[in-house]
Amino acid sequence: MKFSLACQALILAAFSLLPGVGQAIYFRDKISLQSPVPASEMVTVVQARAWGGNAIWVDARPDNEFARDHVPGALSLNEDRWGELLPLFLAEWSPEKKIVVYCSSQGCNASREVARRLRNEAQLKNVFVLEGGWEEWLKKK
Repeated sequence: MKFSLACQALILAAFSLLPGVGQAIYFRDKISLQSPVPASEMVTVVQARAWGGNAIWVDARPDNEFARDHVPGALSLNEDRWGELLPLFLAEWSPEKKIVVYCSSQGCNASREVARRLRNEAQLKNVFVLEGGWEEWLKKK
């Protein structure tokens, strides 16, 4: 039985797609472009500013972006240097303060991941993600 070249190509393409389809099915509820954040864990620039000195601002962006500019008084705490920066953050943290984590924009996932790690690994409460991130802060400056 002879297959045409087109039929062979289709079979080959189908087999090459199988691993991707399998992963998509297996990880369908585990993959997201953005980690889901409940509305209760989000905060606007206006709300966070109203907290004044009762808030610690955490910049989850890469070091070079933090060095260029950041929210006044913000602490750098990013995934790349988590182990090194977390102790510096904890030295400034106090239980009565609210933590506002931001990254570049609403689509940036770094703030969500840093907030998640602060809640889960460091067991901290009152951790919020800034809606709109750094871009929103600049608009409301």
